[in-house]
Amino acid sequence: MSTEKQVVIVESVKSPGLAALLGCLFGPLGLLYSTGTGAIVMFVVNLVGFVTVIGLFITWPICGLWGYLAAKKHNEKLLAGSK
Repeated sequence: MSTEKQVVIVESVKSPGLAALLGCLFGPLGLLYSTGTGAIVMFVVNLVGFVTVIGLFITWPICGLWGYLAAKKHNEKLLAGSK
């Protein structure tokens, strides 16, 4: 008679639309909702982007796209049962 323990990890899904909106409105700070690593990368990229205002017009939409894709990937992993 085997008594194996079953562990259930509960994690909530993330809204890709909200992730994209937060990324577009708040840049790297909004990216924290979907991906911490991406937020750190974009914080560094935006340090260079502040030198030129044009850089910000390029990097903030990238934050929105990255947030959308990261939230979508997170949800797909949850549905697949892996982390």
